[in-house]
Amino acid sequence: MPGINPLLVDTCSPPIPEAQGWARRYAGAHGPFVDLSQAVPGYPPHEGILARLAEAAGSPRYAGYGAILGDLALREAYAEHLGELYGGALRAAEVAITAGCNQAFFVTMLALAGAGDAVMLPTPWYFNHKMTLDMLGIEARPLPCAAESGFVPDPDIAEGLVDERVKAIVLVTPNDPTGAVYSPEVIARFQALCRKRGRWLVIDETYRDFLASGVEPAHRLFADPHWGDSLIELYSFSKAYCVPGHRLGAITAAAPVIEEIAKVMDCVQICAARPGQAALAWAVPALRDWRAHNRAEIGRRVAAFRAALAPVPGWRIDSIGAYFAYLRHPFPDATAREVAERLVVERGVLALPGSYFGEGQDGHLRVAFANVDAVAIGTLAARLDGFAP
Repeated sequence: MPGINPLLVDTCSPPIPEAQGWARRYAGAHGPFVDLSQAVPGYPPHEGILARLAEAAGSPRYAGYGAILGDLALREAYAEHLGELYGGALRAAEVAITAGCNQAFFVTMLALAGAGDAVMLPTPWYFNHKMTLDMLGIEARPLPCAAESGFVPDPDIAEGLVDERVKAIVLVTPNDPTGAVYSPEVIARFQALCRKRGRWLVIDETYRDFLASGVEPAHRLFADPHWGDSLIELYSFSKAYCVPGHRLGAITAAAPVIEEIAKVMDCVQICAARPGQAALAWAVPALRDWRAHNRAEIGRRVAAFRAALAPVPGWRIDSIGAYFAYLRHPFPDATAREVAERLVVERGVLALPGSYFGEGQDGHLRVAFANVDAVAIGTLAARLDGFAP
Protein backbone atom coordinates (compact mmCIF):
# COMPACT_ATOMS: atom_id res chain seq x y z
CA MET A 1 0.00 0.00 0.00
CA PRO A 2 1.35 3.49 -0.80
CA GLY A 3 2.27 5.62 2.18
CA ILE A 4 0.05 8.09 4.00
CA ASN A 5 1.20 11.60 4.93
CA PRO A 6 3.07 11.00 8.22
CA LEU A 7 1.80 14.28 9.65
CA LEU A 8 -1.73 12.96 9.30
CA VAL A 9 -0.82 9.52 10.65
CA ASP A 10 0.72 11.15 13.73
CA THR A 11 -2.38 13.28 14.36
CA CYS A 12 -4.66 11.84 17.03
CA SER A 13 -8.05 10.44 16.02
CA PRO A 14 -11.25 12.36 16.88
CA PRO A 15 -11.79 11.51 20.57
CA ILE A 16 -15.53 12.00 21.07
CA PRO A 17 -16.57 8.79 19.22
CA GLU A 18 -14.44 6.76 21.65
CA ALA A 19 -16.17 8.30 24.64
CA GLN A 20 -19.61 7.90 23.10
CA GLY A 21 -18.81 4.23 22.54
CA TRP A 22 -18.50 3.71 26.29
CA ALA A 23 -22.14 4.74 26.71
CA ARG A 24 -23.33 1.61 24.90
CA ARG A 25 -22.24 -0.40 27.93
CA TYR A 26 -24.50 1.48 30.35
CA ALA A 27 -27.31 -0.83 31.49
CA GLY A 28 -29.68 1.86 32.77
CA ALA A 29 -29.49 1.15 36.49
CA HIS A 30 -29.46 4.84 37.47
CA GLY A 31 -32.05 6.11 35.05
CA PRO A 32 -31.82 7.66 31.58
CA PHE A 33 -28.42 8.25 30.03
CA VAL A 34 -27.14 11.80 30.61
CA ASP A 35 -24.89 12.96 27.77
CA LEU A 36 -22.58 15.78 28.86
CA SER A 37 -19.95 15.04 26.23
CA GLN A 38 -20.59 17.32 23.26
CA ALA A 39 -21.54 20.98 22.93
CA VAL A 40 -24.90 20.51 21.23
CA PRO A 41 -27.94 22.76 21.75
CA GLY A 42 -30.55 20.89 23.77
CA TYR A 43 -33.50 22.72 22.19
CA PRO A 44 -34.66 23.02 18.57
CA PRO A 45 -34.06 25.84 16.09
CA HIS A 46 -36.60 28.63 15.88
CA GLU A 47 -39.53 27.69 13.67
CA GLY A 48 -38.70 30.61 11.38
CA ILE A 49 -35.26 29.16 10.73
CA LEU A 50 -36.75 25.76 9.96
CA ALA A 51 -39.29 27.26 7.58
CA ARG A 52 -36.65 29.22 5.68
CA LEU A 53 -34.32 26.22 5.56
CA ALA A 54 -37.09 24.15 4.00
CA GLU A 55 -38.00 26.87 1.53
CA ALA A 56 -34.40 27.48 0.46
CA ALA A 57 -33.61 23.77 0.22
CA GLY A 58 -36.52 23.35 -2.19
CA SER A 59 -35.58 26.33 -4.32
CA PRO A 60 -33.51 26.01 -7.51
CA ARG A 61 -31.96 29.36 -6.58
CA TYR A 62 -29.95 27.77 -3.77
CA ALA A 63 -29.10 24.53 -5.56
CA GLY A 64 -26.24 26.05 -7.54
CA TYR A 65 -22.85 27.37 -6.55
CA GLY A 66 -22.71 30.54 -4.52
CA ALA A 67 -19.95 33.05 -3.89
CA ILE A 68 -16.72 31.56 -2.54
CA LEU A 69 -16.78 33.81 0.51
CA GLY A 70 -20.48 33.31 1.18
CA ASP A 71 -23.74 34.84 0.03
CA LEU A 72 -23.72 38.61 0.35
CA ALA A 73 -26.90 38.82 2.46
CA LEU A 74 -25.39 36.78 5.31
CA ARG A 75 -22.03 38.51 5.12
CA GLU A 76 -23.76 41.90 5.37
CA ALA A 77 -25.99 40.75 8.22
CA TYR A 78 -23.08 39.35 10.20
CA ALA A 79 -20.89 42.43 9.64
CA GLU A 80 -23.70 44.68 10.85
CA HIS A 81 -24.29 42.41 13.87
CA LEU A 82 -20.62 42.52 14.88
CA GLY A 83 -20.61 46.28 14.52
CA GLU A 84 -23.58 46.53 16.86
CA LEU A 85 -21.90 44.25 19.41
CA TYR A 86 -18.49 45.88 19.42
CA GLY A 87 -18.99 49.40 18.14
CA GLY A 88 -17.05 49.09 14.91
CA ALA A 89 -17.96 49.84 11.30
CA LEU A 90 -17.54 46.46 9.61
CA ARG A 91 -18.12 45.55 5.97
CA ALA A 92 -19.16 42.41 4.13
CA ALA A 93 -15.75 42.45 2.43
CA GLU A 94 -14.26 41.68 5.84
CA VAL A 95 -16.36 38.52 6.36
CA ALA A 96 -16.05 35.01 4.94
CA ILE A 97 -18.69 32.34 5.54
CA THR A 98 -17.29 28.88 6.20
CA ALA A 99 -18.53 25.34 6.74
CA GLY A 100 -18.46 25.70 10.52
CA CYS A 101 -15.91 27.22 12.86
CA ASN A 102 -13.59 24.21 12.64
CA GLN A 103 -13.16 24.97 8.96
CA ALA A 104 -12.74 28.65 9.78
CA PHE A 105 -9.85 27.73 12.06
CA PHE A 106 -8.32 25.34 9.52
CA VAL A 107 -8.28 27.77 6.61
CA THR A 108 -7.09 30.61 8.85
CA MET A 109 -4.15 28.57 10.09
CA LEU A 110 -3.29 27.60 6.52
CA ALA A 111 -3.30 31.29 5.64
CA LEU A 112 -1.15 32.44 8.57
CA ALA A 113 1.46 29.73 9.07
CA GLY A 114 3.32 26.95 7.33
CA ALA A 115 5.10 23.75 8.26
CA GLY A 116 7.79 24.53 10.81
CA ASP A 117 6.05 27.64 12.13
CA ALA A 118 4.32 27.80 15.51
CA VAL A 119 0.92 28.98 16.75
CA MET A 120 0.22 29.55 20.43
CA LEU A 121 -2.83 27.75 21.86
CA PRO A 122 -4.25 28.20 25.37
CA THR A 123 -3.97 25.00 27.42
CA PRO A 124 -5.96 22.92 28.02
CA TRP A 125 -6.72 23.24 24.34
CA TYR A 126 -9.65 22.40 22.10
CA PHE A 127 -8.52 19.13 20.55
CA ASN A 128 -9.58 20.01 16.98
CA HIS A 129 -7.33 23.07 17.10
CA LYS A 130 -4.40 20.88 18.11
CA MET A 131 -5.27 18.27 15.46
CA THR A 132 -5.38 20.95 12.76
CA LEU A 133 -1.94 22.27 13.62
CA ASP A 134 -0.47 18.77 13.84
CA MET A 135 -1.65 17.74 10.40
CA LEU A 136 -0.37 21.02 8.91
CA GLY A 137 3.06 20.54 10.47
CA ILE A 138 2.64 23.65 12.63
CA GLU A 139 3.86 23.51 16.22
CA ALA A 140 1.11 23.99 18.82
CA ARG A 141 2.97 26.18 21.31
CA PRO A 142 1.26 25.81 24.73
CA LEU A 143 0.01 29.00 26.36
CA PRO A 144 -0.43 27.96 30.02
CA CYS A 145 -3.79 28.56 31.68
CA ALA A 146 -3.85 27.37 35.29
CA ALA A 147 -6.78 26.64 37.56
CA GLU A 148 -5.33 29.12 40.06
CA SER A 149 -5.81 31.93 37.52
CA GLY A 150 -9.27 30.77 36.49
CA PHE A 151 -7.79 29.25 33.32
CA VAL A 152 -7.24 32.75 31.93
CA PRO A 153 -3.91 33.19 30.07
CA ASP A 154 -1.41 35.84 31.11
CA PRO A 155 -0.20 38.18 28.33
CA ASP A 156 3.14 38.64 30.11
CA ILE A 157 3.77 34.90 30.09
CA ALA A 158 2.69 34.76 26.45
CA GLU A 159 5.18 37.44 25.46
CA GLY A 160 7.99 35.39 26.94
CA LEU A 161 6.98 32.46 24.73
CA VAL A 162 6.91 34.41 21.47
CA ASP A 163 9.90 33.80 19.21
CA GLU A 164 10.51 34.15 15.47
CA ARG A 165 8.58 30.94 14.74
CA VAL A 166 5.34 32.03 16.40
CA LYS A 167 3.00 33.51 13.79
CA ALA A 168 -0.20 33.82 15.81
CA ILE A 169 -1.70 33.63 19.28
CA VAL A 170 -5.11 31.96 19.57
CA LEU A 171 -7.62 32.89 22.27
CA VAL A 172 -10.84 30.95 22.84
CA THR A 173 -13.36 32.83 24.97
CA PRO A 174 -15.68 31.66 26.41
CA ASN A 175 -13.30 28.76 26.48
CA ASP A 176 -13.69 25.18 25.35
CA PRO A 177 -12.96 23.07 27.42
CA THR A 178 -12.83 25.13 30.63
CA GLY A 179 -15.67 27.62 30.19
CA ALA A 180 -13.32 30.41 31.28
CA VAL A 181 -14.26 33.91 30.12
CA TYR A 182 -11.41 36.31 29.39
CA SER A 183 -11.99 39.90 30.46
CA PRO A 184 -11.94 42.77 27.94
CA GLU A 185 -8.76 44.00 29.61
CA VAL A 186 -6.94 40.68 29.12
CA ILE A 187 -8.06 40.49 25.49
CA ALA A 188 -6.92 44.08 24.87
CA ARG A 189 -3.51 43.28 26.34
CA PHE A 190 -3.15 40.32 23.99
CA GLN A 191 -4.09 42.56 21.07
CA ALA A 192 -1.44 45.08 22.14
CA LEU A 193 1.12 42.27 22.44
CA CYS A 194 0.37 40.94 18.95
CA ARG A 195 0.48 44.41 17.42
CA LYS A 196 3.77 45.19 19.20
CA ARG A 197 5.40 41.92 18.11
CA GLY A 198 3.93 41.81 14.60
CA ARG A 199 1.87 38.69 15.20
CA TRP A 200 -1.75 37.76 14.55
CA LEU A 201 -4.33 37.53 17.32
CA VAL A 202 -6.94 34.92 16.38
CA ILE A 203 -9.94 34.99 18.72
CA ASP A 204 -12.48 32.16 18.57
CA GLU A 205 -15.84 33.42 19.84
CA THR A 206 -17.99 30.38 19.13
CA TYR A 207 -19.71 30.68 22.54
CA ARG A 208 -19.94 34.46 22.93
CA ASP A 209 -23.75 34.42 22.62
CA PHE A 210 -23.91 32.67 26.00
CA LEU A 211 -22.07 35.23 28.08
CA ALA A 212 -24.17 36.26 31.07
CA SER A 213 -26.70 38.93 30.15
CA GLY A 214 -26.01 42.46 31.26
CA VAL A 215 -22.23 42.18 31.17
CA GLU A 216 -20.05 44.56 29.19
CA PRO A 217 -19.07 43.63 25.61
CA ALA A 218 -16.64 40.72 25.41
CA HIS A 219 -14.04 43.15 24.04
CA ARG A 220 -13.76 46.42 22.16
CA LEU A 221 -11.24 45.42 19.53
CA PHE A 222 -13.41 46.21 16.50
CA ALA A 223 -13.92 49.78 17.71
CA ASP A 224 -10.26 50.41 16.87
CA PRO A 225 -10.15 51.63 13.25
CA HIS A 226 -6.86 49.76 12.81
CA TRP A 227 -8.16 46.42 14.12
CA GLY A 228 -7.43 44.67 10.82
CA ASP A 229 -3.66 44.98 11.13
CA SER A 230 -3.43 42.12 13.63
CA LEU A 231 -6.89 40.68 14.47
CA ILE A 232 -8.87 37.76 13.03
CA GLU A 233 -12.17 36.69 14.61
CA LEU A 234 -13.75 33.24 14.23
CA TYR A 235 -17.38 32.36 14.92
CA SER A 236 -19.87 29.52 14.68
CA PHE A 237 -23.58 29.92 14.01
CA SER A 238 -24.19 26.37 15.29
CA LYS A 239 -24.90 27.03 18.96
CA ALA A 240 -26.74 30.36 18.97
CA TYR A 241 -29.04 29.28 16.12
CA CYS A 242 -29.20 25.52 16.93
CA VAL A 243 -28.01 24.45 13.46
CA PRO A 244 -24.76 22.48 13.98
CA GLY A 245 -25.70 20.02 11.26
CA HIS A 246 -25.83 22.79 8.68
CA ARG A 247 -22.13 23.62 9.27
CA LEU A 248 -21.89 27.39 9.07
CA GLY A 249 -19.27 29.65 10.59
CA ALA A 250 -17.53 32.92 9.85
CA ILE A 251 -14.12 34.58 9.66
CA THR A 252 -13.79 38.32 10.16
CA ALA A 253 -10.50 39.87 9.05
CA ALA A 254 -9.14 42.75 7.00
CA ALA A 255 -10.34 42.58 3.39
CA PRO A 256 -6.84 41.74 1.98
CA VAL A 257 -6.62 38.80 4.40
CA ILE A 258 -10.09 37.61 3.39
CA GLU A 259 -9.01 37.75 -0.25
CA GLU A 260 -6.10 35.40 0.51
CA ILE A 261 -8.35 33.10 2.52
CA ALA A 262 -10.67 32.93 -0.50
CA LYS A 263 -7.96 30.96 -2.32
CA VAL A 264 -8.09 28.30 0.38
CA MET A 265 -11.87 28.33 0.51
CA ASP A 266 -12.15 27.73 -3.22
CA CYS A 267 -10.04 24.59 -2.86
CA VAL A 268 -11.76 23.10 0.20
CA GLN A 269 -15.46 23.89 -0.31
CA ILE A 270 -16.11 26.35 -3.20
CA CYS A 271 -18.98 27.72 -1.11
CA ALA A 272 -20.69 26.98 2.20
CA ALA A 273 -24.11 25.28 2.07
CA ARG A 274 -26.52 27.90 0.78
CA PRO A 275 -29.94 27.06 2.31
CA GLY A 276 -28.50 27.63 5.77
CA GLN A 277 -26.99 30.91 4.67
CA ALA A 278 -30.39 32.08 3.44
CA ALA A 279 -32.05 31.20 6.75
CA LEU A 280 -29.34 32.84 8.84
CA ALA A 281 -29.36 36.05 6.83
CA TRP A 282 -32.91 36.48 8.17
CA ALA A 283 -32.23 35.08 11.65
CA VAL A 284 -29.22 37.21 12.62
CA PRO A 285 -31.18 40.49 12.79
CA ALA A 286 -34.61 38.98 13.49
CA LEU A 287 -34.00 36.65 16.44
CA ARG A 288 -32.34 38.86 19.06
CA ASP A 289 -35.06 38.16 21.64
CA TRP A 290 -35.02 34.42 20.92
CA ARG A 291 -31.25 34.30 21.38
CA ALA A 292 -31.59 36.20 24.65
CA HIS A 293 -34.16 33.66 25.85
CA ASN A 294 -31.80 30.79 25.03
CA ARG A 295 -28.93 32.56 26.77
CA ALA A 296 -31.09 32.81 29.89
CA GLU A 297 -31.93 29.12 29.63
CA ILE A 298 -28.26 28.18 29.50
CA GLY A 299 -27.75 30.42 32.53
CA ARG A 300 -30.38 28.39 34.38
CA ARG A 301 -28.52 25.22 33.48
CA VAL A 302 -25.30 26.73 34.83
CA ALA A 303 -27.11 27.43 38.11
CA ALA A 304 -28.59 23.93 38.14
CA PHE A 305 -25.15 22.40 37.63
CA ARG A 306 -23.67 24.42 40.49
CA ALA A 307 -26.53 23.37 42.75
CA ALA A 308 -26.24 19.71 41.77
CA LEU A 309 -22.52 19.57 42.52
CA ALA A 310 -22.61 21.56 45.76
CA PRO A 311 -23.53 18.65 48.10
CA VAL A 312 -21.20 16.09 46.48
CA PRO A 313 -17.98 15.72 48.49
CA GLY A 314 -14.64 15.75 46.68
CA TRP A 315 -15.82 17.02 43.29
CA ARG A 316 -14.96 20.65 42.52
CA ILE A 317 -15.95 23.04 39.74
CA ASP A 318 -12.67 24.72 38.82
CA SER A 319 -14.19 26.80 36.03
CA ILE A 320 -17.62 27.28 34.49
CA GLY A 321 -19.06 29.49 31.76
CA ALA A 322 -21.16 29.47 28.59
CA TYR A 323 -21.56 25.80 27.60
CA PHE A 324 -18.90 24.19 29.80
CA ALA A 325 -17.69 23.33 33.27
CA TYR A 326 -14.21 22.03 34.01
CA LEU A 327 -14.69 19.61 36.86
CA ARG A 328 -11.93 18.33 39.15
CA HIS A 329 -12.57 14.73 40.18
CA PRO A 330 -11.50 13.39 43.61
CA PHE A 331 -9.50 10.35 42.48
CA PRO A 332 -5.77 11.22 42.33
CA ASP A 333 -4.76 7.63 41.59
CA ALA A 334 -7.05 7.31 38.55
CA THR A 335 -6.64 8.83 35.11
CA ALA A 336 -9.35 11.08 33.75
CA ARG A 337 -10.07 8.49 31.08
CA GLU A 338 -10.62 5.80 33.72
CA VAL A 339 -12.94 8.08 35.68
CA ALA A 340 -14.95 9.11 32.61
CA GLU A 341 -15.32 5.56 31.30
CA ARG A 342 -16.43 4.13 34.63
CA LEU A 343 -18.78 7.04 35.28
CA VAL A 344 -20.74 6.44 32.10
CA VAL A 345 -20.69 2.63 32.28
CA GLU A 346 -21.76 2.49 35.94
CA ARG A 347 -23.78 5.69 36.46
CA GLY A 348 -24.91 6.67 32.97
CA VAL A 349 -23.21 10.09 32.93
CA LEU A 350 -20.88 10.85 30.01
CA ALA A 351 -18.30 13.63 30.35
CA LEU A 352 -15.03 13.91 28.47
CA PRO A 353 -11.72 13.19 30.18
CA GLY A 354 -9.43 16.17 30.59
CA SER A 355 -6.66 14.20 28.92
CA TYR A 356 -8.48 14.71 25.61
CA PHE A 357 -7.50 18.38 25.93
CA GLY A 358 -3.77 18.02 26.45
CA GLU A 359 -1.10 16.89 28.84
CA GLY A 360 -1.44 17.43 32.58
CA GLN A 361 -5.26 17.34 32.53
CA ASP A 362 -5.87 13.96 34.17
CA GLY A 363 -7.41 15.59 37.23
CA HIS A 364 -10.37 17.00 35.29
CA LEU A 365 -13.47 16.13 33.29
CA ARG A 366 -15.07 18.48 30.78
CA VAL A 367 -18.81 18.81 31.16
CA ALA A 368 -20.97 20.25 28.34
CA PHE A 369 -24.32 20.87 30.00
CA ALA A 370 -26.21 22.68 27.22
CA ASN A 371 -27.34 19.37 25.77
CA VAL A 372 -29.46 18.41 28.81
CA ASP A 373 -32.14 20.23 30.74
CA ALA A 374 -32.10 21.28 34.40
CA VAL A 375 -34.08 18.20 35.46
CA ALA A 376 -31.43 15.83 34.09
CA ILE A 377 -28.68 18.00 35.56
CA GLY A 378 -30.41 17.71 38.93
CA THR A 379 -29.84 13.93 38.95
CA LEU A 380 -26.06 14.32 39.03
CA ALA A 381 -25.72 14.51 42.82
CA ALA A 382 -27.35 11.11 43.28
CA ARG A 383 -25.31 9.58 40.47
CA LEU A 384 -22.01 10.86 41.79
CA ASP A 385 -22.77 9.90 45.38
CA GLY A 386 -20.65 6.88 46.30
CA PHE A 387 -19.08 6.61 42.86
CA ALA A 388 -15.47 5.41 42.65
CA PRO A 389 -13.59 4.25 39.55
